[in-house]
Amino acid sequence: MSRQKFLKPALLAGAAVAAISTSAFSADFAKLGKGADISTICGEKPASVAMIDGYGGNTWRKIAFAEMKDEASKCPNIKRTVYSDAGGDAQKYNSDINSFVAQGYDIIMTFADFGDAALPAYRAAMQAGAVVVPYNAKLTGTPGVDYTANPHQEMTEVGKEMARWAGTNVKKGNVVFLGGFPGAATSQAIMEGIRDGIKDYPDLKLLDENYVVTNWNPADAQKVVAGLIAKYPQIDVVMSDYGVISLAGIKAFQQVGLPVPAQTVLASQNDINCKYLADKAAGKGWRYMSLDSTSTIVRFALRQGLAAFEGTKLDETTNLVPLTYVDSFKSQDPKCDENAPPDADFTSLLTQDELMKAIR
Repeated sequence: MSRQKFLKPALLAGAAVAAISTSAFSADFAKLGKGADISTICGEKPASVAMIDGYGGNTWRKIAFAEMKDEASKCPNIKRTVYSDAGGDAQKYNSDINSFVAQGYDIIMTFADFGDAALPAYRAAMQAGAVVVPYNAKLTGTPGVDYTANPHQEMTEVGKEMARWAGTNVKKGNVVFLGGFPGAATSQAIMEGIRDGIKDYPDLKLLDENYVVTNWNPADAQKVVAGLIAKYPQIDVVMSDYGVISLAGIKAFQQVGLPVPAQTVLASQNDINCKYLADKAAGKGWRYMSLDSTSTIVRFALRQGLAAFEGTKLDETTNLVPLTYVDSFKSQDPKCDENAPPDADFTSLLTQDELMKAIR
């Protein structure tokens, strides 16, 4: 069936955020999305910002950098922004931090891909006078000593929310969680939350107490899921921390003629959402929940770093959770645009044009 029957014209990507619902997360956490107004904390000192990824290169990371630049553009005193990708190399990651500090960048924003292992590099950058803001993963270090601030998604809460949704709606069956690289801090924390949350639902069973490594690569994910299908006669719920690998897993099930298990996804994208709508329209729908607006975390990170550098007041928590974007049990459907790239994320705050430029 053609997607045209249920597609809407290209939308402002940021407008999709308005359709995102609240979730069952505790009120102790702030929800990702727009957040505070950065114009109130810009200050006057000229500032430069370096953003460093441990595992960059995928579309989510490109969108996140574009979100950071968009947020920075609201403060005319932010004069320079630069990006680097360590390509999964922890040594290069630390070297990139040291290099940007040596070049005189004022604010160092780093995706905390390597967790606490990078604390010595953050601490050294702090001691050299830089503002250091590792984000996304929750670290055990001390703010003001090991880093300036650590805005993070409460990934254990994400895992608990996935377990809650599956336990409440799917109710029983076998569960697997597809994560990223070996040792990825975010995947580890979500897995911890899933293990904890699933205890409340005795009819749900984890087939593996650890996350299944996919390297956040769709080709690897499809092979891995094919192996899971061969190993386990029944899989009822597949959880993941990236929509691209969820879609690869869905294809693996359909290629062998099996029904698609229920899906819970952190960070969906256009292709999996179009696939969901297409299968639903064809009478082959599957149960689906996504947690999104995740790329907006870099805006929170920039605001923390800028306020610290400028000495301006920012009243915004660093404890963050994503928003529920899709929930098949609530008839809460995603956007789909056949003219957009497959891995476009319409839950970012970028406009359609900005999003297209970011992911070309």
